[in-house]
Amino acid sequence: MSEGFHFNTQYHLVELLGSKARNPAELLEGIKTVPASCIYYHTHRFLQQHHYLSPEPPNDFAFWLTDFLHLRSLGEEFLSVDTVLYCNLEDLRKTFVEILEDYLSKDGKNVDCLPGYEFHFLACKTFVLPMPYTANNLREFAEILRKISIRSLYFHIFEARMRLGVPDNDFSQWLRSIGEDKLADEISRLDPYNMTLENLRRKIIRMVEDRARD
Repeated sequence: MSEGFHFNTQYHLVELLGSKARNPAELLEGIKTVPASCIYYHTHRFLQQHHYLSPEPPNDFAFWLTDFLHLRSLGEEFLSVDTVLYCNLEDLRKTFVEILEDYLSKDGKNVDCLPGYEFHFLACKTFVLPMPYTANNLREFAEILRKISIRSLYFHIFEARMRLGVPDNDFSQWLRSIGEDKLADEISRLDPYNMTLENLRRKIIRMVEDRARD
């Protein structure tokens, strides 16, 4: 008999790494050497902190390159990286490194930002806490999904996949374990970077309830 789905939540402790960049070359060196949790923070922070706003926010690297160095084309290259395609932070880091190396090798401007507008590398430690909710079937799953916090939803959709390097979100993995492969595939195909977390919650609930009624 398959085990029920145990819901968790998370809290982040943000760390200042003491490293900063004034120009694209220094940004490249920083991205090469910072811990993976730093890459995660600067590409996912906005998603969690601004979950009620319009989707598709810029990652921190793209924002700094565009707004503070005024390197619009380079910033757009960073922004065009489709984060949803990555389940490994080292692969994501490699993509950013390649973009910057290509830019600098083609005599791209290595312009310095104004004093006080340096890019400060931050990272976050994640603390995972169990919640008092376990779903044993689809109806219970949808009911609990309605009342869990945004932090819990974020953890099961983003954190496990990117930070832990698993190939799928927690919900789809559990659904496969109870024989709901089609529903698991449908949830996996959702692009969580292209909608707010509340819209994502509503969409998953609707999909689960439709399946439960079949």
